Amino acid sequence: QVQLVESGGGLVQAGGSLRLSCAASGRDFNNYIMGWFRQAPGKEREFVAGIDWSGVKTYYEDSVKGRFTISIDNAKNMVYLQVNSLKPEDTAVYYCAAQLRYGGSNVYRAPFYNYWGQGTQVTVSA
Repeated sequence: QVQLVESGGGLVQAGGSLRLSCAASGRDFNNYIMGWFRQAPGKEREFVAGIDWSGVKTYYEDSVKGRFTISIDNAKNMVYLQVNSLKPEDTAVYYCAAQLRYGGSNVYRAPFYNYWGQGTQVTVSA
């Protein structure tokens, strides 16, 4: 059974940092893209960052470039999202997701992902 479990969220002041973790299990994730999405109340789920399992390729939403860093530790089946210089508009539930890579896959769109974690709350105070 595939399971993605996020952790590391919390309450921080604007300008603060967190390290979000995603523990992946239940499958060989070679050939998968791992993504981080977020969803704020009343808003659609949006792409934040992505990385292929090898860690060679990374993808970022424009608003987080230079502030967020996605990384992977293959030996531990762990995916991380380091979030720095946090802003109140970053407040959301952050989700880890996994998508099988193929010709028609799309790292940026939530419906293309096969597996999801339960989410971890990030709250940034002004």
